[in-house]
Amino acid sequence: MKATLLKALIGALIAAGGVSSATAQAAQPFELVNEAKLAKVTMVDGHEKHALVDPDVVVPGDRLVFTTRYRNNTGQKVENIVVTNPIRPGIALAADGAGALDVSVDGGKTWGKLAALKVADGQGAERPAASGDVTHVRWVLATVAPGASGTLSFNAIVR
Repeated sequence: MKATLLKALIGALIAAGGVSSATAQAAQPFELVNEAKLAKVTMVDGHEKHALVDPDVVVPGDRLVFTTRYRNNTGQKVENIVVTNPIRPGIALAADGAGALDVSVDGGKTWGKLAALKVADGQGAERPAASGDVTHVRWVLATVAPGASGTLSFNAIVR
């Protein structure tokens, strides 16, 4: 049951971050395609092999990589594109790399670097925010040239 719930959660995360894959394939002027992959480490001939695979079943502690691919399909540059991905319950932003991201810990109301944000400590005071407190990740693309594309990603851990 928990594996089915987590699989549904991953599907919701993929769709929630922007335009769904099916919609993006309809040649949107600015295309966003979201994807979630499970980071797998296996041993092959005594060496670690790292791979990103489609998540079939995930369990607490599994590492996920969420990716948004973008493409400007117009003949003009576009400016100030904001790409926001929610972090759903059951998933936590991984601490490694979190400091470089623009994040929110209050549902997208305020934004900043993780080290500068605070959250309530449950006892009437505040404490520094941690990666597990992040509710959203955001990127602002200043300018995207005609036909240009790129990839945005963040790492997460199944709670």
